[in-house]
Amino acid sequence: MLYLTSVSTTAEPAALDALLRQISRGNRAALEKLYSETKGSVYGYALSVLKNSHDAEDVLHDCFLSIVKGAAGYKSHGKPMAWILTLTRNLCLQKLREYQKADTLPPEDWVLLPDTREGITAEDKIVLAGCMKQLSDEERQIVVLHAVSGFKHREIAKLLELPLSTVLSKYSRALKKMKEILEKERDE
Repeated sequence: MLYLTSVSTTAEPAALDALLRQISRGNRAALEKLYSETKGSVYGYALSVLKNSHDAEDVLHDCFLSIVKGAAGYKSHGKPMAWILTLTRNLCLQKLREYQKADTLPPEDWVLLPDTREGITAEDKIVLAGCMKQLSDEERQIVVLHAVSGFKHREIAKLLELPLSTVLSKYSRALKKMKEILEKERDE
């Protein structure tokens, strides 16, 4: 059975805060380290919102440009990933406004989702892509933020500006849908 994998950052918030402080002083090595630690979460979230790999890549790059520009003004509240994903969300919304589009995500783009865990095959990613296509936009975003990026439901509710109960019910509903799809695939 396929399980959702985590591409969340392995770094502690304090370590990410330290990298952001170093970036504000022009440390390129810190930027490279932050990028390697967080690129999967940023890309995954952007992909879940934009449903287009090229736009998600653009947002990924724009996000890190914004981080470089905004690092000096960053105030640590112990949640650097929330700040980074808020930048990502704002860039996604800007991109959607620019193009006035909401295309569906082609299955081949879900296969491109970065994965930092070993043992995940291309077939697993294709099955996951099929499952993700069956979810609503909000369900897909919530699943990506929780299962892929490692956010807590409360943090997702704040980020997406939804009530916590809505996030919990949509996450639960999405997992049930995905389980049904996987069981149906297994039985066929």
